Amino acid sequence: MNPYLGYELALLAVVLYAGVVYALWRTGHIGADRTFSFLGPALMVRTRRGRSMLDRWGRFVRFWTAASDLGIALAIAAMGVILALLLFGAVASLRVPSSEAPSPATALGIPGINPIIPLGYGLVALIVGIVLHELSHGVVARSQKIGVKSLGILWCVIPVGAFVEQDDAEMLAAPRRQRDRVAAAGVLANFVLTIVFFVALSAVVASSVHPAAAGVGVAYVESNTPAANASIAAGDIIVAVNGTNTSTVSAFETALEATHPNETVLVVYHSTSGATVTASVTLAKSPTVATRGFLGVAVDELTPAEIRQILVWPGGSSYGPFEGAVYWLVLPLATLEPVAGSTTHYFVLSGPLAGLGTGGFWVFANLLYWLAWMNLLLGLSNALPLVPLDGGLLFRDFMASIAARWRKTWSAERLDAFGTRAVAVSSMVVLVLLVWQFVVPHLL
Repeated sequence: MNPYLGYELALLAVVLYAGVVYALWRTGHIGADRTFSFLGPALMVRTRRGRSMLDRWGRFVRFWTAASDLGIALAIAAMGVILALLLFGAVASLRVPSSEAPSPATALGIPGINPIIPLGYGLVALIVGIVLHELSHGVVARSQKIGVKSLGILWCVIPVGAFVEQDDAEMLAAPRRQRDRVAAAGVLANFVLTIVFFVALSAVVASSVHPAAAGVGVAYVESNTPAANASIAAGDIIVAVNGTNTSTVSAFETALEATHPNETVLVVYHSTSGATVTASVTLAKSPTVATRGFLGVAVDELTPAEIRQILVWPGGSSYGPFEGAVYWLVLPLATLEPVAGSTTHYFVLSGPLAGLGTGGFWVFANLLYWLAWMNLLLGLSNALPLVPLDGGLLFRDFMASIAARWRKTWSAERLDAFGTRAVAVSSMVVLVLLVWQFVVPHLL
């Protein structure tokens, strides 16, 4: 197989895109007042259709005003959270060796480029999140009597995006509170979608998924080891070792710590075929602890029962609500999301959704997870006080409002200028913090 095929296809796509854009430009179809125009390298495809829909949805003024006021509060809280995380990452990077420094790709929430976001699930979730984010801007803009010039899509943006183009003059002329409601609407939409998809996933897993056995899930089996010789495979669940139940990872580790090389132990495991097997296994010498027996398996950090609990309700995790929430977020880092391959053997399905089959059910459940996960990411990232994100506009107006209380003699123009300078500074700080964690470990 050609190792450069992916690069060749990407280059071909860029050439084709450039050719189409050039042809549209030569024929006069691209311009600021045309259907097609540019936003950086992206091609904007505008339409005036759909504005009446925004008017209909936006006529519930009281509802959208109250909801977007809540959105402002949530966006400010999210801004604090994401800044705190960036500061924590900057401090933590001082102790990270260069060999363990994160890749810049991990800073990009782009499916297929970020190593933990799968291309298929991530792309669908990203498009849904962006489209509904932008529509919410348009609906709230109309509820606040701010005009919307057009709606449309952006080609060549991961690979497609969406936009709702507000009337810039009306946005600038509107009172701060009104335009802040418009800015916060997208963040609010993403957080609401996070909750909706989270609840849907919880209900689906709670009603249909049960661990196949109480034990630890086998993620990997090293070849030519006692486990491999005993036919233990990835996807099996080890229930007991030498009479000790291994319902937790710590219990499994404790059971192995009590063994020694060349000792014959009984390993009870639930196989992917559905049978419970009791195998007599002679342990080898551990490559790390000479006095300890070696089975030759790597088990997942979470047991099947713990995975189910975290997908249903992280707050009920045996690790506590905070760690449960963290585990929910980092399931992709632990290679436990999407649930696919051997991991699906940890569970049995029941109820009406079992009719989808193992493959169909987990595609549906994984999609719900990534819809929730990506919308949370979009909501948090858009709250950053960074131009041109929603948080940038909110931070600018927030700083102008603070200045208005302390500098009552300043004109509106001077207050806006102060807010603009403040958000320029915050944007630089955010960019430095983003780059810091990738560069600093290589300098120490």
